[in-house]
Amino acid sequence: MALARSRRSESGFNYWPGFVDALSTLVLSIVFLLSVFLVVQFFLSQEVTGKDKALEQLTAKIAQLNELLSLEKLSKLTLDDQISQLRAGLASAEGERDRMKGLYEGLASSGNDAQGRANELNKALESEKSVSSRALAQIEVLNQQISALRRQLAALEEALDASEKRDKESQSRIADLGSRLNVALAQRVQELSKYRSEFFGRLRAILGNRPDIRIVGDRFVFQSEVFFDTGQATLLAEGKTELDTVANALIDLDKQIPAEIAWVLRVDGHTDVRPINSPLFKSNWELSSARAISVVQYLVSLGVPAQRLVAAGFAEFQPLDTAQTEDAYKRNRRIELKLTER
Repeated sequence: MALARSRRSESGFNYWPGFVDALSTLVLSIVFLLSVFLVVQFFLSQEVTGKDKALEQLTAKIAQLNELLSLEKLSKLTLDDQISQLRAGLASAEGERDRMKGLYEGLASSGNDAQGRANELNKALESEKSVSSRALAQIEVLNQQISALRRQLAALEEALDASEKRDKESQSRIADLGSRLNVALAQRVQELSKYRSEFFGRLRAILGNRPDIRIVGDRFVFQSEVFFDTGQATLLAEGKTELDTVANALIDLDKQIPAEIAWVLRVDGHTDVRPINSPLFKSNWELSSARAISVVQYLVSLGVPAQRLVAAGFAEFQPLDTAQTEDAYKRNRRIELKLTER
């Protein structure tokens, strides 16, 4: 038997060397694939890392939920549902990870494609470099424009300083002119006061000491009865006689006062507090204004310059006596003449 087996072995074919060669080739192929795997591993490391992080986050959530499960026994069913959902998400993430690993392994055979993508990236980098060069040129142009603007701003600041200096000088001149004007006005007022005193002195001498004509401050006060009937605005003959003397004094005064002094004789009409409602006058405003206008018109007819006269109606709102008596009413019904500035 042994001799027969020995003979069969000597006469049979030896497969061992071929098996060793095939095994060596397989090992070399595996080494080559591992080398390619290491080369392309960099391109997928970010994605795999992201998935691993997501897996770690999900695992951490599962651990957290397990701790909450031990603390929240009363809500076990709800937590079980959440755990089931998270486990399903974990399974989905693992499946996604397996898919990415498959892609990763598939990329091992796509080294050439990766090289092409690298060439494309290099081209894109060159394009970005050209864009950067153009951007630098634009920045240089903008710097030049900024320098020009700064020069313009400096020129404007110099012009503004000069303008402020001129403005200060103008303000000084204006203040000086204002002070000079105030002095001139004060002189004019003094001159007008002098002529006013002369005018009042002349009227006082002409009119005499009559009880129905009074001097109140800087005004001559005539009782309305001197000029008008009750509720009327038509001048009486007696009133015209009084106004004749006033007109003569005004005409003489106008000749004496320098033309540059702006003076006027203001004729003020006043009534008492009792209301009036007649066909001619609906209110004391109308009556007082109409009386002042009648006096002014008569003075103009006597030759007094119209530009030197002013008519004003004050109704019952400027009383001399606030008492509710006939004497007070009579005092308040009046015509006032006041020499003043325009």
